[in-house]
Amino acid sequence: MTAYTATVTVRLKRGVLDPEAETTQQALERLGFDLEELRAADRFEVDLEAESADAASERASEMAERLLANPTIHDYDVEVDER
Repeated sequence: MTAYTATVTVRLKRGVLDPEAETTQQALERLGFDLEELRAADRFEVDLEAESADAASERASEMAERLLANPTIHDYDVEVDER
């Protein structure tokens, strides 16, 4: 078994209202920043042991699908690095 860190980034799908990002974008624009779009995201780092990077990615994806993300309104990405 090898030790991995899986990073799961969860964000709302395009078209789903994102009040946190909207408020932050408005504040940034008031500060003089010109933005086309801003999206908020949650990031989870999971330390785990697995047979391979692919197996660690599959486990992290299952975690995202079962708890960390709601597939109806969220997209998610999984990145795996060996520790």
